[in-house]
Amino acid sequence: MLYSIDEVLDYVREEDVKFIRLAFCDVFGTPKNISIPAAELESAFRFGISIDASAIAGFGEESHSDLFLYPDSTTLSVLPWRPSHGRVVRMFCDIKLPNGEAFALDCRGLLKKAVAEAAKRGLGCNFGAEYEFYLFKKDENGVPTSVPMDNAGYMDMAPEDLGENVRREICLTLEEMGIAPEASHHEEGPGQNEVDFRYSDPLSAADNSVTFKTVVKTVAARNGLHACFDPKPIANTSGSGMHINVSPEMPKGGDCFYSFMAGVLEHIYEITLFLNPTTQSYLRLGSHKAPQYISWSPENRSQLIRIPAAGKGQNRIELRSPDANANPYLAYTLLIYAGLDGIERSLTAPRSADFNFFTADDKQLSAYKKLPVSFAEAAQAAKNSAFVKAHIPPQIISEFISCGR
Repeated sequence: MLYSIDEVLDYVREEDVKFIRLAFCDVFGTPKNISIPAAELESAFRFGISIDASAIAGFGEESHSDLFLYPDSTTLSVLPWRPSHGRVVRMFCDIKLPNGEAFALDCRGLLKKAVAEAAKRGLGCNFGAEYEFYLFKKDENGVPTSVPMDNAGYMDMAPEDLGENVRREICLTLEEMGIAPEASHHEEGPGQNEVDFRYSDPLSAADNSVTFKTVVKTVAARNGLHACFDPKPIANTSGSGMHINVSPEMPKGGDCFYSFMAGVLEHIYEITLFLNPTTQSYLRLGSHKAPQYISWSPENRSQLIRIPAAGKGQNRIELRSPDANANPYLAYTLLIYAGLDGIERSLTAPRSADFNFFTADDKQLSAYKKLPVSFAEAAQAAKNSAFVKAHIPPQIISEFISCGR
C-alpha cells in the first residue's frame, strides 16, 4: 500500500509505532539501516537523518563522509517479527548530499533514473525474481555448519522435505509486509529451497528482493537454521540462482519484446560482473542448469535466456545467469538500459538455440560465445565496457572490480 507522508505520520501516531528503521543498501546490495524513535520521523521527512558514509562499502572516505537519509513514505512496512506493542516499521530511503542533491552512488536512485529514462522513451518493464537458497544446520553454539537441513530433492514433500514449515513462515511473513510470493518449493540440492515472486514495477521488485533476503535470514534464525544465498555453497550439486523475469512493454504500441531481449544478449557479457559479483559465482555457471553460453530458446532451461510458455500477451524473458549475491538495483538498472538499447537500435535476436547445451557436442557449442568463466574475466569486461561506464558511476565499477569477494 502506498502512503503519503501525512498518512505515515498519522499511522505512526495511531498504531503505537515506537521505532522507525530507515533502510538503504551499500553498493553491493547489502541491506543497512538506522533506527530512530517515532518522535524524530517528521524531522526525518523534512531534513533527513545524517549517516557516516565512510563506514559504508563504496560510499566514500572520511574527508567527505556526511550523507542524509530521506524516508520514502510509499515503502512503509511493519516488521512482523518485532513486538506488536511498541511496533517497529521500516521505510526505504533516498540518499542525498548535505546540499540536498541526490547521492550519485545510491543504487536505488540509479534504478529510479533508469525507470524514468525508459518511461521517457515509451518503455515500461515489470520484473519478477525467482530466488534459490540453502538452509544449513547450526552447531550447539549457534554457529552455521555446512550440513544441509535435509536431503530432499526437487519438489519433494514431507517427511523428506524438512523445509515446508520454514517456507510457510517465510511466505506468511512476506504477506504481512505486503509482498505477494507466487510459489515456493524444495529445490534440487539437499536443504535447497526456492521462492518465486509476482511481477511488479522495477523499484518495488528490487525493494522486495532486499526485504525477502532479510525475511529468509530472520525466519531461518528463529528456527535454529542458517540461510545461505551463496551461488555454490556445496560442490557437485545445484547452485543457487536469482532468475530474473522481465516483461517489457510499449504502452503506445509496438512489439519491443525481441529487440529488448536482443539488447540484453548484446550486453550480457560486459554486465555479468554485476549479475554474478563474487568469485564463487563462476563455480555455479555451466553446471546443474546454470547457463554458460550466450543463447536463448523457448522453454529450454539449458539456455541463458528462456521464454517460458505463457498465454497470448504474457510473454516474458527469463534470464537464468544471475545469482542472489547481485545487487538487484544495479541488475535491474543495467537490464533496463540494455533492453532499451536493443529497442532503439532495432537489434535482432540471433536464431534460437533449440538444443540442450549440457549434452551438446563441441561442434555445436563452438558457434556460441561464453559468459565470463571467472571473476577476473568479468571484471575486465566491465572495466573495458563503454556501456557499463555510461550507466554505472566509476566509483561503483572500481569497487566491484577491486573487491573480488
